[in-house]
Amino acid sequence: MERLERALFRLEQGFELQFRLGPTLQGTEVQVYTNYPAKGHKFDRLKFRPLDWVYPNGREDDCDKYCRLDLMVAGSYQYYFSCGDKEKVGGGYIIVDPVLRVGANDVILPLDCICSQTYLAKCLGPLDKWLDRVRVAKETGYNMIHFTPLQKLGVSGFCYSMADQLELNPDFSPEGKHYTWGDVGNLVETLRKDWNMVCISDVVYNHTAVSSGWIHLHPECGYNLVNSPHLKPAWLLDRALWHLSFEVADGKFSEQGVPALFQDEWNMNALRGVLWHQVFSRLRLWEFLQVRVDEAVEQFRQRLQAGSGVGSSPECKKQLKVVQDPQHRRFGNTVDMNSALDIFTPHSMSPSDIQECCICFKKRLEELNSGLYNEMNHHAEQAISCIVGNVVYERLSDQGPKLGPVTRKYPLCSRYFSFPFKEMTFDEEMQLMEQREKACHFLAHDGFVKGNDLLRNCAEPRSEAYLRRELVCQADTIKLRYGEKPEDCPYLWAHMKTYTEMTAKVFSGVCLVNCLSTPLHVAEHMLDQARSLRPDLYVVAEPMISSEELQNVCVTRLGITSLIRDAMGAAERQKEEGSLSWFGGEPVGAFFQPSLQPLIPAVTHTMFMDVSPNNHSPIQMCSVYDFLPRSTLVSMACCSTGSIRGYDELLPCQISAVREDHQYTCWNSEARTRDQVNLQTGILAGKLALNRLHQELAAEGFTQVYVEQLDEGVVAVTRHCPSSHQSMVAVLRRAIKNPETQRHTEDVSPMFIPGHIQEVVLEAVTNSNKKEDKNINGLPECTVEIQEHIQLKDSKMVKKADMVSKHNSVYQEIMFEKFTPGCVVIFRVTPEPRSQEQLGALRHHLIQFSSQYQTGSLAEHSTPSILTAPLRIIMSKLTLADMNMLLYRCDAEEREDGGGCYNIPSWLPLNYGGLQGLMSVMAEIRPKNYLGHPLCDNLRQGDWLMDYVSERLLAKGGAVGEVGQWFQAMFGYLKNIPRYLVPCYFDSIIQGAYTCALEAAFKYMSSFVQNGSSLVKQLALGSVQMCGVGHSWALPTLSPHLKDVPCHLSEVTNQVEQCCVALAAGLPHFCTGVLRCWGRDTFISLRGLLLLTGRHLEARNIILAFAGTLHHGLIPSLLGQGSSVRYNCRDAVWWWLQSIQEYCTLVPNGVSILKCPVRRMYPTDVSGPQPTEAWDQPLYDVIQEAMQSHMQGISFRESNAGPQLDSNMNDEGFNVEAGVDQTTGFTYGGNRFNCGTWMNKMGESEKAHNKGIPATPRDGSAVEIVGLCKSTVRWIVKLHNDGHFPYAAVNIPREGQTYSVSYVEWDLKIQENFEKKFYISHDPQDPEEKQPELVHKRGIYKDSLGASSPWCDYQLRPNFPIAMMVAPELFTVEKAWEALGVAEKKLLGPLGMKTLDPDDMVYCGVYDNNLDNDNFNRAKGFNYHQGPEWLWPVGYFLRAKLYFAKKMGKQTYDETVNLVKNILSRHAVHLERSLWKGLPELTNENGQHCLFSCECQTSSMATILEVLYDL
Repeated sequence: MERLERALFRLEQGFELQFRLGPTLQGTEVQVYTNYPAKGHKFDRLKFRPLDWVYPNGREDDCDKYCRLDLMVAGSYQYYFSCGDKEKVGGGYIIVDPVLRVGANDVILPLDCICSQTYLAKCLGPLDKWLDRVRVAKETGYNMIHFTPLQKLGVSGFCYSMADQLELNPDFSPEGKHYTWGDVGNLVETLRKDWNMVCISDVVYNHTAVSSGWIHLHPECGYNLVNSPHLKPAWLLDRALWHLSFEVADGKFSEQGVPALFQDEWNMNALRGVLWHQVFSRLRLWEFLQVRVDEAVEQFRQRLQAGSGVGSSPECKKQLKVVQDPQHRRFGNTVDMNSALDIFTPHSMSPSDIQECCICFKKRLEELNSGLYNEMNHHAEQAISCIVGNVVYERLSDQGPKLGPVTRKYPLCSRYFSFPFKEMTFDEEMQLMEQREKACHFLAHDGFVKGNDLLRNCAEPRSEAYLRRELVCQADTIKLRYGEKPEDCPYLWAHMKTYTEMTAKVFSGVCLVNCLSTPLHVAEHMLDQARSLRPDLYVVAEPMISSEELQNVCVTRLGITSLIRDAMGAAERQKEEGSLSWFGGEPVGAFFQPSLQPLIPAVTHTMFMDVSPNNHSPIQMCSVYDFLPRSTLVSMACCSTGSIRGYDELLPCQISAVREDHQYTCWNSEARTRDQVNLQTGILAGKLALNRLHQELAAEGFTQVYVEQLDEGVVAVTRHCPSSHQSMVAVLRRAIKNPETQRHTEDVSPMFIPGHIQEVVLEAVTNSNKKEDKNINGLPECTVEIQEHIQLKDSKMVKKADMVSKHNSVYQEIMFEKFTPGCVVIFRVTPEPRSQEQLGALRHHLIQFSSQYQTGSLAEHSTPSILTAPLRIIMSKLTLADMNMLLYRCDAEEREDGGGCYNIPSWLPLNYGGLQGLMSVMAEIRPKNYLGHPLCDNLRQGDWLMDYVSERLLAKGGAVGEVGQWFQAMFGYLKNIPRYLVPCYFDSIIQGAYTCALEAAFKYMSSFVQNGSSLVKQLALGSVQMCGVGHSWALPTLSPHLKDVPCHLSEVTNQVEQCCVALAAGLPHFCTGVLRCWGRDTFISLRGLLLLTGRHLEARNIILAFAGTLHHGLIPSLLGQGSSVRYNCRDAVWWWLQSIQEYCTLVPNGVSILKCPVRRMYPTDVSGPQPTEAWDQPLYDVIQEAMQSHMQGISFRESNAGPQLDSNMNDEGFNVEAGVDQTTGFTYGGNRFNCGTWMNKMGESEKAHNKGIPATPRDGSAVEIVGLCKSTVRWIVKLHNDGHFPYAAVNIPREGQTYSVSYVEWDLKIQENFEKKFYISHDPQDPEEKQPELVHKRGIYKDSLGASSPWCDYQLRPNFPIAMMVAPELFTVEKAWEALGVAEKKLLGPLGMKTLDPDDMVYCGVYDNNLDNDNFNRAKGFNYHQGPEWLWPVGYFLRAKLYFAKKMGKQTYDETVNLVKNILSRHAVHLERSLWKGLPELTNENGQHCLFSCECQTSSMATILEVLYDL
C-alpha cells in the first residue's frame, strides 16, 4: 500500500475489495481504516472504522492476510493505514459507481449505455410544453436528459447565473399557473418510468447572479472589501479603469492615440501609455505595501532609548520582518520591532550611537519600500499587458467578438467588482472604501485565470489575479466565499445545502459546473448531502485542466462518475491510433483476466460528446459534413455518450448559453413546420440508429475497442464482444475542412476486416442543398440519406468485397466507392463459420478453468478423445518428476535432450521449455493487455509456439505425452480462429493448464505446503523446479533390494533403468552434466525442498545414492554420475549426515532408513569405482565408516590430480586432509592451498597473481562443520540409546594399539570446548584468547579455529548461525543473541547475508567473474565469498534468531517474528517478479542484481522454506 491520493480506483457495486500488505509492511503492525459505512450505518466522511484482517489459511501469515470491503453503496470513500505508532502512513480513495434504474420495473441502465442530450432550460418554455419538446430526445434514441439549471436566472439570462438557487424559473409558469419543484419532479419521474429516461441537472456552487437578492442581504457570502481587505488595491484599479473607459468612450484621449474605436497596434501602444500615466501612476498602489518610514524610525528610537542591550554591528544583513496591516491601508504595514532590535543594535547607549543605529534602520526601511514599489510596478506591468491583450482579442482579433467602439454597454474592460450605488466621481468612490456598511457591498465577480492551477482560489490573499487583471471575468456573477467550514459562513452553507438537497430529490444525477473552480471541500460536503438522499447519484463534470493528477484529485474526492470529453478534441488530434482512453473499454483481443486481480489505477469514465455545451458552434468551427461522422465516432465509444439539443438538427448557429431567448421545436412525426421536427430533420434519423446501436453494443457486452486511422479523415472504429466474437466496424469519413471549398479525393484505401460481414447495419451519406436561410431552427439545407440493415451487395459505398487470406487468417477485403466526407458505413462482422465453430468448441473446453467462458461456448458433435476427460484427470497421472518436465527445464536441460527453450524473434528465448517459461512472460503482458509484445506478434504470425509446446511433451510419451495430446487438441481449435484472437486464447489455455498442474503438484506434497501461504507454495515449487530426471545427471544405481525405486525403459539401451530425481544446484549454471549434483548443495537443500514438502521417497533415494559414493570417509563435492567424482570438500559429508538425521526426525518411521541397503561404489579407500553389482551394506554401517574415518584421520591425494582435473589449483591443493582434534573433539582439515567448505572460490587470474590461491581456505576447524559434527554425534548417541544404531564408539589406532572413543565422550568434548575456543568475549584479558591483537569485533563467534592465516579465524562471516541452528546447545543464550545482533547489523542485506564483514579490509560486495585486472582481491571473481550477499545463509540466520528469541522471552520473540516476516516479504516480492520464479544464488551489495549469479539456487529456496516451517 502506498500514498495513492492522486490515483483513481474505480469499481462497480458488488465487487469485493481486498487490502493486502506490501512487502515493506509485512512483519509490522498494520491497521487499515476506511470511512466506507458498515452495514446498516450511514456514511460520515469524518468517521473511520478499522477493518478486520482475514486469514485464508487460518494462520497469521502476512503474505496472504487481507482486509475486505463488500462494495454495495455508490460514492467516494477514503482509506488509510497506520503502521505501528505511526498514523496515516499511506492511503487513497475508492470510487464506487452508481447504478441507474429506469422503467416501471427499475431496470438497470448501465453507464456505458447512456446517451445523453443537453437542454438549455431557458429554451424549453412553459413546463406544460416540455414533454412535447423533450420527446425529440426520446424519439431519437436518447435515454438521459441533461438540464441546465431550472432556477430563476439573473438579469443577463446566462443559464448558469442563478438569481435564486431555491426558486423555480418563473418563465416556466404561463400566465395563470404557478408550477413548483414538485411539478418538475413529477415530470422527471414520468420520463424515468414511462419513457425509460434518466434526468440530471447542473449544479453551480462557485457563484451566484449579481441580481441575487440574498447576496445583498448577506454580503458576507461574497468576497468584499470588509472580509477580504487585501482586494482594496484591485478594487481601486477596477474603479479607475471603469472611469477611464467612460473617458475613452467620450474621446478624451483621442489625440493621444486612444480613440473609442481601436484600429491597430499603434492604438494599443498608446493605450499602454495612457494606462500607465493616467491610472497606475495616479493610484499609487505601492503605498498599500509600504511602511511609514518616519513613524517607524521614531518608534524604533523610543524602544532603543527605553533600554535595549548592546550587541551586533548596525550593518547586519538580516532581513526585517514586515507586519501586514490586517485592514490593508495605505502605509498601514509596520515593522516587527523585535526583529528590528535584533538586527540593529547600537554599540552603546550614547546618543550618537543610537542616532547612528536609527540612520542605518531608516536606510534599510527605504530600501525595503523601494523593493515594494518595484513589486507593485511589476504587478502593474502585468495588468497593463492583460488589459491590452483583452482589448486586442475583443476588438481587433478575427477570433474575437469584434465589439466595436468603447461604449457604456461595451466598456474598455470588464468590471471585476460589483458597484450597487449610483454613479459618482472616482474621489467619492474612494471615500466609500473605508465605510464598512458600503464597502461590504463591493463584491468580487467570478472568473478563472488561464493557465492557473484551477484548484487555487484566485480571490484569496495568496493570489494577485484581481490586481494583475489576469481574470477571465464573468461580470454577471458574484464569487462565493465559503471559508473552510460551515461556521465560517453559516447562511451560505445552509442555503447551498438546501439547494443541493432539493436538486437530489428531483434528479438522478448532477453535473458540476465549474467543478475545478469550486472549493473541493465545499463540493465534497454538498455531494455528501445529495448522496444521503440519493445514494446512487450520477455525477458528471467537464474537466478544465490538462494535469491528470490534479484532475484525479477532484474525481476521487468528489466521486465523479463521468468526465465530459468533446469530440472536437478528437478532430484536432486527427490520428485516433489505438484504443484511446476516452473511448473506454479494452483493446480488441484483450486477455481474459482472473476473478481476483490487482486493482490498478484507472482512467475516469467518460461521457464522450459530439459537442459539449460550452463549445463554440460546431458549424462555425467545421463543416456540416462532419456532423454525422463525428456522431458515429462518439457512438462507437465504449462509454457514456452525449450531445446538445440542436446539434442533430444541424442548427447553423448553436443556441447560446448566454443570449438566446429561442424555444426548442416540438416533435411531430407527420408534418414539418418551423416549430416541429421529425426523422427527416437534419441527422435525426442517423442519430436514432446510432443511439440504438450504442445501447445495443453496451448491453450485449461489446467491451473491446480498436480505433484506426485508415486515410486522411477516414477512421475505422471496431467494437468487439469477447464472448460471442461478433464485431461492429464503423468506417467514417470526417470533414475537418469543408469539402465544398476544399479539395478531397474520393479514393479510399481498401480495408481488410477479419471474418465475415453479416450485414451493413447502417449506411449514411450527408447531402447539402446549399441554402442560406439563417433561421435558428433545423433547416432543409442538409439531408442525410440512410439505409439500415442491408446486405453487403446492396451497399452504395462498397464497390467490391472479396474473401482473401492474409497473415494466416481469412479477411473480407472492402473496396469503397464514392466514400466522400460525411459518409458513414457500419458493418456487423462475425467470424467465418469454421472459426465460429472452433471458437465455440474452444470456449466449451475452457469452462473447466473458469465459468467466464460459458457464454459463447458450443458443444461439438465429435470431440477428440483426449478432451473428453477434464485436464485435472490427466494431470493426476503425472509424478512430480513429470511436473518438472511439464513446467520447467531451462535451456541447458532442454539441450541435454536435443532441444532448447523457445526463442521469440526480436526478443529473447524463454527461460524454461515448460509452461513456467510462458507464464512468466504472460504475467507481464496480461494485466496491461500488452498485445504489441513480441510474443503476441509471434503467436499471431504463426503456429510455431503452439507446436513447440505440444510436440515437446508428446516426445516424452507416457503421462506427459497425454498432456501433450491435450495441448495438441486444444491448439487444433486455436489454429483455426482469427489470428488477432490467438494470443488471448493461447494465454487462457496455458494459464488454465498451468493452474491445473500446480493443483495436481500440491496434492503430492505435505500438509505444510497444501495449507501453507502463497509464499510457502511458491518456494515448494522449487522442489519441482530443481528435481528432475536426466541421463547426464543420473544418480548412482541403488541397491536392487531397495523397494519403490522408480524405473523406466531407456530409449538408448531399451533396458529398464532406475530414474531417480537429482537436485540441480542452480539454474541456469549448475543444472546439467557433472556440474548438476553437488553433494554440499544437495544436502543443504534436502530438508527444505524434499522433506518439508513431503517428498520422502525422493529424499531417501538421494541419501542412499550418495551413501554409495562414500570414499575416504567423505562424500563427493561433485557427483559426476558417481564415476567422475571429486572428494575435495570437508563439509558435504556432514551435511549428508545432518540430512539423514532430519529424515529420521521428520519422516514417519524415518529411522528405518538406517537399515536400508546401500550399494557401495568404493568398498575400500584404495579401490576404484566398482560395477553396479558391487556389494551392499546397511546405511548405519556407512555412517559409522564416515565417523570412524574422521576420528582416525583422513589424508589422501585426489585421484587424477593435476591440471587435467583442475587447471587453477596448485599441486598442494590436491592433498585432502581431515580429522578430529582429540582434545576438543572439533573436526578440522584443509590447507592454505585448497578450500574445503562452501566458500570454495579458487583464484584464476594470472594478471592479479591470485591463480591457485583460495580466496577463503577456511582450513582448521570451520565453525559450521564443528556445529554439524556436534549435531551428528549428539544424534548418534540418542539413536544408540534407542536401539537404532549398533555402534556406541569409534576406534583410533595409536602406536600399534586401538583405542575406543565413545560418542558420549566425543559429544561432551565438543560441548565443553566450543564457547571457550570460539567465542570472542568482551574481556580483553580472556585467557582463552591466544591472539588478542587480531580481535576487531567482540561479542561474536570465530569463523574458524586454527587457520593457517590466523587473522581469518576472527573474520565476521555468516557461518556461526548455521552452527547455532544445528547444535544450539553449544551456545549460551545471551551470547548467541548478542552475536546474532552483530550479524544482523553488519551482514544482513535485503535478500542475502554479506559473506564478509564490510569493515574488513578485503571486503568487496560486487562480484564480476569476467573482470580480469591486476586487483588481487577482485580479479576473476576472487571476492565470490568476500562480500557478495548469499541467500542460503539467511535461512539459518533467521531460524537461529527465532530459536534464541523464544528463549529471550515473549516480547523479544514477537518482535523477532515481525522482523523475520518483514525480511521474508522481500523474498516473496523477488519470487513474484522473477521471470525464473526462483531465488538467486547471491546478490551484489545492498541486494543489487548480480549478472553472474544463478537466477534460481536450490539452497536459497530450501533454507527460506525452512524459516517458514519454523514460523
